[in-house]
Amino acid sequence: MDSTRKLNATLWSIIGVMDPLLQKVVTMQERYHALGGLMEDPSLATNYTHLQQLSRERATLEPIILLHQKYLTVKHQLEQNEVFLEEESDLELKALARDEWDELELERSALEQELKQALLPKDPNDQRDVIIEVRAATGGDEAALFAADLYRAYARYGQRMSWSSQVIYVSETQIGGIKEIILEVRGRGAYSRLKHESGVHRVQRVPTTETGGRIHTSTVTVAVLPEPEEVDIQIAPEDLRIDTFRAGGHGGQSVQKTESAVRITHIPTGITAICQDERSQLQNRTKALTVLRTRLYEHERQVQDQHVLAERRSQVGSGERSEKIRTYNFPQSRVTDHRIGLTVHQLTGVMDGDLDRIIDALIQAEQISRLA
Repeated sequence: MDSTRKLNATLWSIIGVMDPLLQKVVTMQERYHALGGLMEDPSLATNYTHLQQLSRERATLEPIILLHQKYLTVKHQLEQNEVFLEEESDLELKALARDEWDELELERSALEQELKQALLPKDPNDQRDVIIEVRAATGGDEAALFAADLYRAYARYGQRMSWSSQVIYVSETQIGGIKEIILEVRGRGAYSRLKHESGVHRVQRVPTTETGGRIHTSTVTVAVLPEPEEVDIQIAPEDLRIDTFRAGGHGGQSVQKTESAVRITHIPTGITAICQDERSQLQNRTKALTVLRTRLYEHERQVQDQHVLAERRSQVGSGERSEKIRTYNFPQSRVTDHRIGLTVHQLTGVMDGDLDRIIDALIQAEQISRLA
């Protein structure tokens, strides 16, 4: 550790006074090396969960350490170039050195901005898998039809990102709509990419059931919840009430013959989770427990943040038409995200899962806000 501190002192003596924000790198570098030592501890060989946590933390720090080293290298090259310009008398060589200095300064400025962004506080849940809950709100059958469309958009986006997804629970309507669907999405950075989807989504279009050609406005609520690990939420078996019943909806007669559907209630909080998508009661129980753990984790996060609201209300509101984060206008083929004022005239692509333009803009807006 002493050698690391000496190295840091030497490096900073080269570049001069530290930018206050960049001082964080020194601490991060020490932590990075300390984690390497901890991971080599033989006693951790049998504690896979702890080892995985340390590995994940070190992997998060590594890109910042490498970026910092690149920044220091360019900074040092700039200072060498400045010394050369002061001492060199050959005009042609000085002209070449000035051109090189300009290029290095542009690179230094870009690296500094990139490093500052990398040093911004990260959401600790960004790399987690997610549970997406889509529910029809205001608008009856048309809201349920749009909920089905929105679910397919997220499923297709997951395919584009090479994520895996699995339906845990679905309640369908007779005309192909979805009253409620719960989807598990697993993949690197799933929460970081999808978390801004939480809220009320408004659709304006002519329903297939509308004979007069009138445009209807309906809403769907979306909640994107980070999936916790078992170590995050400890659930006592005596705090659970488990009920079984016959699965309803689509799935064939074999689904109806046994009580394969499972409802788990967390007695202290009253939070429940249902799964009926699998034929096996054990599989449904496992999935329902995953959803319950996710909802309890979100509940704890809200309590810690002092949001005394109904479960997930801070994300999805009440579903009224006036509460919206995004509007999908089918007659004009446009999608507008009201939080950042972004309008995209490619509605068909968005509904086919091409969400990157909107998601990237939301992430960039969040970064700009944090930098400010």
